Amino acid sequence: MQEKILQKAADMFLSYGFKSVTMDDIASELGISKKTIYKYFSNKVELVDASTISVQHTIDNAIKHIQEQNYNAIEENFTIKTVFKNMFKKAKTSPMFQLKKYYPKTYAKLMEAEICTFSDCVMDNLTKGIKNKLYRDSIDKEMVMKFYFTLVFGAYENEMFSHQMKDIIKTELKILEYHTRAIATPKGIQILEQELINYKNN
Repeated sequence: MQEKILQKAADMFLSYGFKSVTMDDIASELGISKKTIYKYFSNKVELVDASTISVQHTIDNAIKHIQEQNYNAIEENFTIKTVFKNMFKKAKTSPMFQLKKYYPKTYAKLMEAEICTFSDCVMDNLTKGIKNKLYRDSIDKEMVMKFYFTLVFGAYENEMFSHQMKDIIKTELKILEYHTRAIATPKGIQILEQELINYKNN
């Protein structure tokens, strides 16, 4: 039952927002009493915390699975981007923006985990891309990773960008294109152009 509550809560939080979904809403969707939820989670903050960790693990596992496939570095990034797009397609506003605003402690823990995951993922991708001659071997991998991180997470935090999820998905695609063009070889650019077409057609 605990796992069912966690899955339903995570789905509802992503779809309708962390603040607007109540414990009553979750109980109603599951056809159980609110007391049953409180047997496993003492308050909403604890449930938000646990559901955020659950989503984080789902994302981590999806990324690991993609990395194990035989994609080249640029295909890999676009495949990961598609997973994110599908996972958050029901969300109206950015889950990270909501967490930062309403559950800052949960947000801080999530960011700590995200920094590690993001750094490892990008560094592995850069190494693969250089090996496949899709990225220039002269790039400073550490600096490129930091630039990319700043762009991606800046889009969630900067007031210049919309916090509507549909707009964020478009912004993230532009950031990925910008990042790839900055480091790609001519061969990499060819693959990028094809991936952009594929992504928009999916």
